[in-house]
Amino acid sequence: MTTVGFIGTGGMGGRMARNVLEAGFDLVVNDLRREVTEPLEEAGAVFKDSAAEVAEASDVVLSMLPTGQSVVDVAVGEGGLVEASTGKVWIDFSSIDKQSVLALNDRLAPAGWKLLDASVNGVEEEAAAGTLRTWASGPRDVYDEYMAVLDSMSMVVVYMGDLGNAKLVKTANAMLAGIMHMSMMEVYTWVTAAGMSEADFEAFIRSSRNFSPAIERVMKIMLSHQFKQRTSWMAKDIGFGLDVARDLRIPVPFSALVHQMFTIAQANGVDHYEATGVAWEAYALLAGKDKFPATEGIPLGT
Repeated sequence: MTTVGFIGTGGMGGRMARNVLEAGFDLVVNDLRREVTEPLEEAGAVFKDSAAEVAEASDVVLSMLPTGQSVVDVAVGEGGLVEASTGKVWIDFSSIDKQSVLALNDRLAPAGWKLLDASVNGVEEEAAAGTLRTWASGPRDVYDEYMAVLDSMSMVVVYMGDLGNAKLVKTANAMLAGIMHMSMMEVYTWVTAAGMSEADFEAFIRSSRNFSPAIERVMKIMLSHQFKQRTSWMAKDIGFGLDVARDLRIPVPFSALVHQMFTIAQANGVDHYEATGVAWEAYALLAGKDKFPATEGIPLGT
């Protein structure tokens, strides 16, 4: 039986790790906050005090971490993977840029480590249900060997080629999603300010050739006037795309503007919602809150 290590068992990681455990894999866990690993321990996981200890007790190590620095610390910091007695396989799901993945691979490869980078599309509820959409890249033989582990957390798993490409896909998806959320909110603000009812707006969107499952999801959340509170990473993720575009001298004007919109919400302390709620808040700031229906459950500006 494959033993899976999981480092970073917070909002997303904890739900992903539980699905690994429920799929029948032995699970070893670590998190800086011991309290978030306790439910997994009660279900049968084993806690280890460091990333190196997780690696030594596992066949493959997964990680879902909040910042680039935390990824570096897990890899090559004190008690990091690099200190494990033998190299293993590491699959990192954290939202970091491609160059960071390649740099860490260069530092870990001499110690015998093989890396896959992975990214997921979905929120906590989908992580809990095991319906994430997962992209992974790196050595194909390693991907094939641990496909069952990836599949235990996912509805769809897609191989993306060379190491680092899954991080590019994560950034590209954030750029697309950000543009979609802000464009939907802009059209909503314009047509409702001009006198169209929300019911007619919904009918218009549903009958449009632009209609898609993704747009339907955004529209349903928008028209509910209820936005779930969660940490927003959109400004950071789209920012990775702007950094790459700058290095490659590739124009991305729409993404740059959308990044500014999420930054406006961040600067005003109203970026603590899912992306639809952040877009709502950004346009409420620009157009005036009197142009928007009252939100239910979570007032605007809280």
